[in-house]
Amino acid sequence: MDRAIVHMDLDTFFVSCERLTNSKLNGLPLIIGGGDRGVVAACSYEARTFGVRSAMPIKMALRLCPQAKVMKGDMELYSKLSHDVTQVIEDKAPIVEKASIDEFYLDITGMDKFYGCYQWTNELAHSITKETGLPISFALSVNKTVSKIGTGESKPVGRLEIPEIMVKPFLNPLSIQKIPMVGEVTFQLLSRIGIRNIQTLSEMPAEVLQRMIGKNGLELWKKANGIDNNPVEPYTERKSISTEHTFVQDTIDIHKLKSLLVGMVEKLAFQLRSEEWLTSTVVIKIRYANFDTETKQCKIAYTSSDHALTKTVTDLFDKLYQRRMRLRLIGIRFSGLVRGTYQINMFDDTEEMLSLYQAMDKMKKRYGFDAVARCAGATLKTKNNNVS
Repeated sequence: MDRAIVHMDLDTFFVSCERLTNSKLNGLPLIIGGGDRGVVAACSYEARTFGVRSAMPIKMALRLCPQAKVMKGDMELYSKLSHDVTQVIEDKAPIVEKASIDEFYLDITGMDKFYGCYQWTNELAHSITKETGLPISFALSVNKTVSKIGTGESKPVGRLEIPEIMVKPFLNPLSIQKIPMVGEVTFQLLSRIGIRNIQTLSEMPAEVLQRMIGKNGLELWKKANGIDNNPVEPYTERKSISTEHTFVQDTIDIHKLKSLLVGMVEKLAFQLRSEEWLTSTVVIKIRYANFDTETKQCKIAYTSSDHALTKTVTDLFDKLYQRRMRLRLIGIRFSGLVRGTYQINMFDDTEEMLSLYQAMDKMKKRYGFDAVARCAGATLKTKNNNVS
């Protein structure tokens, strides 16, 4: 039995959310982002016609499209509407994976016996728009890779079905940049040897590709040939990420405690970004020498940035640690997580800050977490890291 995998993507999600609450924005070139030195988090199709793209500096975007309206963005609104869409899909689909704040994978294999898969998906898309007011595109195919590429090709408000017999004809003429795992560095590397479309890539010997780009070479070759056996992973709404540090000797050294907290935040924030999570709830925990344990938490705007989380954690610590007794343990937990990359929360940050985080994360992924760190937390050694 052929698999039936659907990829659904909310069209220009942030822009659509803003237009849902303010119809006067309809038809206007709209940029979601923050400040003159910030970056574009999202933009409307009207702005894209002028060359505006996500992650572009706001100043450059406004040079390309000076008539654009710039809005800071409202992550609380976007998260709520994303949750509403998730509820509609989960009420109807057998297996759902929420890949990010605005995209979903559905496994509806076998449903064609009772109800045509394309017709069912099309009616689900109409239900989503009717119940939430948000436009959505989808593609139905035999695996996650082909359906995701199909959605991108079908936008805006696209409805596309790619049966197995049509997978190769569909993929072959497309640019290799359409493959989700192909970034700018890989694209430039392959372009230099004349590999620019998927058909040429698919005909390249897999072992040669592996020698060129490393362990991901075989996976890239499979995707170019329309092969992807990755399952749709059921979505779990409630998740948290945490870490604790137990002292060998109880301490009352405030400077030491805050230095440890900075390092703990840096470690957890890096994990959030690596796994593409944003957190909305910060919890700090302390345990005194007499084993009394206290916690304090607060809600924040969705983020995965070190500097925002560090300030929240240190402020919470100052409010919580009032007894001035020795501590034997401190801990941090981030919860209220939603899928999303760091860039979509850059409403207050600058292009320089974004570049700094990207550079630091790249070094950590290549050389290990301890390769680069803030001085305040550089000596941190934590234990009991967990995700729940």
